[in-house]
Amino acid sequence: MPDTPPVTLQDVHDAAARIKGVAHRTPVLRSRTLDELVGAEVFLKCENLQRVGAFKFRGAYNAASRLSAAQLAKGIAAYSSGNHAQAVALAARELGTTAVIVMPEDTPRAKREATAGYGAEIVTYDRYTGDRVAIGEALAAERGLALIPPYEHPHVIAGQGTAALELIEEVGELDALVVPVGGGGLIAGSATAAKGLLPGIRVVGVEPEAGDDTRRSLAAGHRVSIPVPRTIADGQAADIPGELTFSVNQRLVDDISLVGDEQIGDAMRFAFERLKTVLEPSGASGLAALLAHRVAPLPRRIGVVLSGGNVGAERFAEIVAG
Repeated sequence: MPDTPPVTLQDVHDAAARIKGVAHRTPVLRSRTLDELVGAEVFLKCENLQRVGAFKFRGAYNAASRLSAAQLAKGIAAYSSGNHAQAVALAARELGTTAVIVMPEDTPRAKREATAGYGAEIVTYDRYTGDRVAIGEALAAERGLALIPPYEHPHVIAGQGTAALELIEEVGELDALVVPVGGGGLIAGSATAAKGLLPGIRVVGVEPEAGDDTRRSLAAGHRVSIPVPRTIADGQAADIPGELTFSVNQRLVDDISLVGDEQIGDAMRFAFERLKTVLEPSGASGLAALLAHRVAPLPRRIGVVLSGGNVGAERFAEIVAG
């Protein structure tokens, strides 16, 4: 009897129904200039325009909204470098409960302030010496909180997959889907949706060159740990893929492309100057892979998830100035 996958296309459809009217159905952006530069038709799913400025709200709300009244009364805990933190904080507010978020001390100020602005309590740690999972689990146990991790949760993964579901519903058949990879939740959900709808589609993940833990893990056939990456793409600074997400991605992801910080900065600049949209470094990595011609062979119709736009004005100016 074949193993039942942890997340199915039906789970993604169920998540879409649950977040409808709460999460935004984000627009799909086209650019003739981009198509000419890449040599293909490119469809950009603008999750930088999602609530909290990133795709993370989809999964956080899908998971949080399934908690019992008793669990919601006690509150929610999460650990995150920024976007999942904001997403859980807002989901908690929407559901009438409270959130406590474990965040790295060096989280970009814009993300930290936004998380606090949604009403969450913030507990900080050193990302280079501390174990955020252990800290988050201990905090949740001590206070009796429901812990919603950033990617190691089937309801979170299914929620993230709704971005790809919407994209394909809107633009029709695609030859490839390009998705940024951090812990692997977005690409796991996206691949589940995409391959469930279009079995022949090619799913390509994009990681920063300094943080290629998923690429190494897929090549090795098991999860590989690397030193905590130092990259401008803070949302992709994972040192090992999630166990649950890797089990999905090992089955469904076809390839991983790598981009350097310079290419990511170039993509942020292109998005601002030519597409009139603001992307954070992690949110620009999929676009960076296309602009740097790191996706080969080149498909004819390509979907790209622009995963987030949470970057402060000073940091944005510093990066795009080169």
